[in-house]
Amino acid sequence: MARHLTAENSAMVLIDYAIGFGTMFRSQATADNVNNATALAKIARIYGLPLIVTNGPDDAPAGPLYPELTAALGVHTFIERYGEFDAFDREEFATAVQATGRRRLVMAGLMTEGCLLATVLTALDLGFEVFFVEDASAGETRGTHETAVQRMIQAGARPVTWLSLASEYQRSWSNEKTSAAFGELLSQHNPAFALHYAHENHLRPPSPTAL
Repeated sequence: MARHLTAENSAMVLIDYAIGFGTMFRSQATADNVNNATALAKIARIYGLPLIVTNGPDDAPAGPLYPELTAALGVHTFIERYGEFDAFDREEFATAVQATGRRRLVMAGLMTEGCLLATVLTALDLGFEVFFVEDASAGETRGTHETAVQRMIQAGARPVTWLSLASEYQRSWSNEKTSAAFGELLSQHNPAFALHYAHENHLRPPSPTAL
């Protein structure tokens, strides 16, 4: 069994990054969640991953997707759900996942203990390998988030982070086709790398408030 995720053997699923949930979770700062979710969308575009995005209708109580995520997605349709916690209960979603032809799913979303957990468990039951992005998912409290994380791990899902995921797809700076986009991704979404990049290029480091 292949250990590494590649753009050829995986697909990405983003669940319920609705603006209304930004006021509900406390396991992670809202700005960090927006940053990390947006980074995931860019990773999918950089490496050409099949990408499935699902959320409720824009006029639902939770509202539309994060504006930053919408901008990163560009022209991309999302699958509307109407109250289903488990996204696989929406036929359009299940069909879209199967249509990718991939058996490895990178999944992230809100809330960790709700729709993400329910969807991950069904994906595992259906025989998919699941890699959930822990630092791009958030729960009502740190405790509820961590409990859901442990349940997913015990069920067979594997935790990753957005930066480890991007690095795994990139593999090496010598992969010149995507190296510039990879560097730009890190500069935009990883403050520590932005400082390092500025230093390497003899640029004036950005101020802490700008990051």
